[in-house]
Parts: sequence; C-alpha cells; structure tokens
Amino acid sequence: MSAFICTNCRASLRQALRRRAFPITRSYSSNIPPQKPLNIEALLSEPTWSVRAHFAESSAKPSPQITPKQLHHLLRLSALPLPKSEDEQRQMLETLRSQLQFVRDVQEVDTEGVEPLQSIRDETEEGIKEATIGLEDMREALAKEDIQGRSRRPRRRRGEPVDTEGVEDWDVLGTASEKVETPGGRFFVVRSGKVKETPP
Repeated sequence: MSAFICTNCRASLRQALRRRAFPITRSYSSNIPPQKPLNIEALLSEPTWSVRAHFAESSAKPSPQITPKQLHHLLRLSALPLPKSEDEQRQMLETLRSQLQFVRDVQEVDTEGVEPLQSIRDETEEGIKEATIGLEDMREALAKEDIQGRSRRPRRRRGEPVDTEGVEDWDVLGTASEKVETPGGRFFVVRSGKVKETPP
C-alpha cells in the first residue's frame, strides 16, 4: 500500500475523527410490547415461493416469441457455437423463452419506495471495524508530511524513498501465450479474426 494520502482522503479522515470526538446519543422509547420469539425452523420448513413459478412453462402469461434467426444472432454476439441440430435449437429456444419470461417478471416487481442497493458490504460491528481506517493506520503516512504556510496546509516531503516491494516487481507478460521483444520494449500478442460459419 502506498504511504501517500490524497487531499480528499485526508479531509475525509479528519471529518470522521471530528465526528467521533462528539458522539451523538439517541433516546429510544421502551413502550413497545414484547413479541413472541420467531420459530425460524418452522418459518423455513416449507417454501412459500419458488423461482419456477416465474418460468414460461408454469406462467399464465404468453411467453415472448424468439425466432431461430434471433437465436443465431445472439449466439454470434456471445461468441457461442450455433446449434448442431434442430432438436438442440428447439431446446435452446425453449430455455431462452423461459429465461426471458423470468426476467420480465423480475422487472415487473413493484420497487416504489425501496432504496437501491449501492454496494454489498459487511455491516456487522466486526466488518465495520475492519473496514475503518483509523489514526494508527495513517500515522506512518502523516509522519511524512510537514505543515507549511499561513493556512497550515500539510505538504508531503519530496525525495523520500517509496517502498514498492511486492507492488511493481510482478511479471506483466508472465501469463501471455505469445510475446514479442522489440528495441522499444516487450509486448504480448492478441490474435483475432472472424470465424467462418458453416450453415446448419
């Protein structure tokens, strides 16, 4: 990890440390009547909903029609092989129809008032503690700065050696199947071309 901190990160860290210095206390009402504990085993013992209910076979809605020409076009766009027989093509079309029906059912779900998920993260106490960057983590980087000027802005000291061990010593071309060395440097080669299609 680099020992330098950008201006935005430094400002965010200072704000977080200031907020922590003045904890806000909230008072909660305890007038809610106690509820019976949930029996989770009984709750999960029988399924109440199945993904299969939204596939084309079991759905009452008409499934969208996909032509073999559209299927071939999608397979070419995905760089997948074309079906070898009529039976394989029919099976692919049925699968695609049921998947499209499922996607349309998902799109019709009422999400009004539901806040979109920004990211998936561990919001447990341990997860937040692990993801939090504290003063101890920043101490080494902050020690390489000097306060200068009337505004007392922190400035990074110039000319100090930066430890890049384990960061810049990896072999970029190590996994390349084909390499070329020229006087200008080393490069890897990517072979590409249009695949000739055979009619079904």
